[in-house]
Amino acid sequence: MKFYTFFLGLVLTCSVLAQSATETTINDTPTPIASSVIYEVNVRQFSTEGTFVAVQKALPRLKAMGVDVLWLMPINPIGVKNRKGSLGSYYAVRDYKGINPEFGTLSDFKSLVNSAHNQGMRLIIDWVANHSSPDNVWLDQGHKDWYTLDSTGNVQPTIGTDWWDVADLNYDNQEMRKEMISSMKYWVQECDIDGFRCDVAGWVPMDFWIQARKELETVKPLFMLAESEGADQHQAFDMTYGWEFHHIMNKIAQGKAEPSEILSYLEKDKSYPSNAIRMYFTSNHDENSWNGTEMERMGDARFVMAVLSYAMNGMPLIYNGQETSLDRRLLFFEKDQINWDKMDMERFYITLNTLKQYNKCLAADRNETYMNTELLNDGKVLVFKKLSNEVPDSEVVFYLNLSKEKQVVKGSADSKAQWMNVFTGKRFKKANKSVKLSPWGYLVIEK
Repeated sequence: MKFYTFFLGLVLTCSVLAQSATETTINDTPTPIASSVIYEVNVRQFSTEGTFVAVQKALPRLKAMGVDVLWLMPINPIGVKNRKGSLGSYYAVRDYKGINPEFGTLSDFKSLVNSAHNQGMRLIIDWVANHSSPDNVWLDQGHKDWYTLDSTGNVQPTIGTDWWDVADLNYDNQEMRKEMISSMKYWVQECDIDGFRCDVAGWVPMDFWIQARKELETVKPLFMLAESEGADQHQAFDMTYGWEFHHIMNKIAQGKAEPSEILSYLEKDKSYPSNAIRMYFTSNHDENSWNGTEMERMGDARFVMAVLSYAMNGMPLIYNGQETSLDRRLLFFEKDQINWDKMDMERFYITLNTLKQYNKCLAADRNETYMNTELLNDGKVLVFKKLSNEVPDSEVVFYLNLSKEKQVVKGSADSKAQWMNVFTGKRFKKANKSVKLSPWGYLVIEK
C-alpha cells in the first residue's frame, strides 16, 4: 500500500490533536492548485464570536482535515441604507477598502492571513464588483456617475433582481473601473491575500476582469474563482462554478433525472480549456440558506454525491459545517451559529481530501489525468476510472450507486494489481468479482 495509507492514519490523529492547537505549523508548503480542496467560511456564522480570531483558532483543524484554500465570504463593512434584516447582506458593500467591525480589525485579518500561510494554506476573499450598497463611500465622495441611474437620476439595483439593498455599478465609467482595481490591489498589497472569489462574475464585463487580473498580478500570482459557469470566464479566471452539475446531482437524488445526464454533462464540459478548473459541491452559502440543506435536497444520496464531486475533474468545495452534518439553513441577514458539538463527517472528508491531494489521478488539470466512465445496471451504477498521465501505474476506481435500490455489479479493475479500499484502508481482493453496493452506496479503490 502507498504512502497515502500511512498518511491517512497520521492525518486522522493530527485532526484530533489540532482541535486544541492554535498556531502549530503542520505543513507550510502549499498544495498544488490542481490537487487542492477549497473550504468556504461564513465568518459571521462560523462561531459564537463571529470573528477572524475564531476562524484563526480553527486553522490547524482545517489543515488537518485537508483544506488547502480558504474562501472567506465578504469581509467589508455592510451598508445601512435599505439593509435587509438587522445585520444585512455581506454582498451590500459599504467600503471596498474597509473591514466589517463585526469580524474584528484589519490587524486581526492580517493575522488570520499570516496564520493561514504558516499552515501552507491559501486565503481568498469574496469580491462584489457588480454592485455596492446604496450608501457606499463612493457616493459620499460624489461619484454618482459610477452607478447605473434610473430615469430620475437615482441609483438603482441590478435590473431583474430583488436586491433592493444594493446599487448597480456602471462599467462604462473608466474612473470607477480604476478605483475598483485599486481597491482589489489594496487587499493583495496590504494583507497578502492569495486571490478572489468574484460574485456574479458573469454580470461584469470580461474586459474588466482581464484588465484587473493583469494589474493585480504585478503584485503576486493569484488564484481567481468566478461565480459563473461559462468557458469564456477562463480568459481571466482559474476556476468556475459547476452549477449545472450541482443541479443534476440534486435532480438525480430526487428521482427527477437519470444518471445518464452526467455523461451528457461530461461531453459538454470538454468545451472548457484543458487547464480550466471546475468547482464541484453539494452545498455552499447560497444553497444552504436559500435552497435547503443537503438533507433537504439530496436526502440519503448526499454521501454518494459528495464522493461523486471528488471523482470529477475539478476542485471540491466544502461549506463550513458540512463536517458536522449541517442539517439546518443558516440565517443570512441575522446572527446564527454552526453547532460544532458533533464532527461526524470529518473523517469522511479527511479520507476524500487525502485521496485528492496525494493521488495524481484526481488532479483538476485535465492535461494530467485520463477518465473513463460507464453506466451499469440499466444506468443505475456509474463507474469512474481515473488514471494519471504522470504516474502510469496509478489508478482510482469509483463505483457509485445512483439509485435507492441495492445494486450488484461485476468489478472491472485489473485483478492482477493490488488494490486498497480507500475508506477502510484495507486491501481489496474483489477487483474482478461481484461488487455489492447499498442504496446510494459507493466504493472507491486505489491501485
